[in-house]
Amino acid sequence: MKIAIISVSDKGKDLASTLKEKLDDDSTIIRTDLYHKNVRKNFPFLFYEYDAIIAIMASGILIRSIASLIESKVTDPAILNIDDNGNFVISILSGHLGGANKLTHKIAELINATPVITTSTDVNKRLGIDVLAQDLYLSIDDSKEILFFNKAILDEKKLNFTINPDGNFDYLFDYLNNVTLEMDVSFDYSKEVDADEIHVALDGHEIILKERKIVVGIGCRRGKEFEKIQEGLFKSIDELNIHKSRINMLASAEIKKDEDGILKLSKELDIPVNFVEINKLKLFESKDVQKSDFVYSKFGIYGVCEPSALITAGFDSKLIYKKTSYDGVTISIALSKY
Repeated sequence: MKIAIISVSDKGKDLASTLKEKLDDDSTIIRTDLYHKNVRKNFPFLFYEYDAIIAIMASGILIRSIASLIESKVTDPAILNIDDNGNFVISILSGHLGGANKLTHKIAELINATPVITTSTDVNKRLGIDVLAQDLYLSIDDSKEILFFNKAILDEKKLNFTINPDGNFDYLFDYLNNVTLEMDVSFDYSKEVDADEIHVALDGHEIILKERKIVVGIGCRRGKEFEKIQEGLFKSIDELNIHKSRINMLASAEIKKDEDGILKLSKELDIPVNFVEINKLKLFESKDVQKSDFVYSKFGIYGVCEPSALITAGFDSKLIYKKTSYDGVTISIALSKY
């Protein structure tokens, strides 16, 4: 997640700096940038450049600033509001699909504030269909149906999930067994449903949830043991609450195509690995990728795990876990747009 923090007062500016220091240590936060004042000028840019905006200011200023920019719960960024004293963190916009509610809890914990969530499914301890999609990194084919299904969930109606019997849905069953919110679900199996889709139906309404591609990028020292690479991968996906069955691909640079540890990991997890050509890595540009002068001096490329993951995940993919080192292993995770 790429986050912009914008403040208007000196006290708010100090709080923003403190919060940025804490977020910079979080591997799930790709980038945090600070903005101060010039609210009317900055918001139109921030709205389209960042996944989330944390506004440290009066709610009236915030609401007037974003009113003309709001378009859709599918595309709008997460918007959080914090008072100057850091007493309350309020989820304002895109609570589910944009991740504002989750981020609100994270930020509140970091600054010892009270989180404020107002969405109906959350306050009634029910699992929204859009929350399930967001948590499992699934796309929704028809966002207009979200309201119908969430109302049905609030009314304690049973949803029917249809999945392909040949698909690996361990991640879905694990999630439903462990989530603390409630959703009443029955299951059907059909080979007419694609193996990467979940068809949700009730009373003539249907939503199709489809897996967005999750790619784990891997870099490592020459000859790194399989166990160490696997340990790094498991630690990374645990931070994102991703079940191993939800990983679609592994990725690395072609200079690593003979690494026994990576090849064994691919075989053990039964997840294919893509070794990206050096020329593609040399040409790849992204301001979210961390550049390593050491890697460049050895191989002529600025990085392995991040660009390999992004290239494999496809055009307009994004990092959801930045390059993190684990004893000679680097791990990053990319998510496809579709």
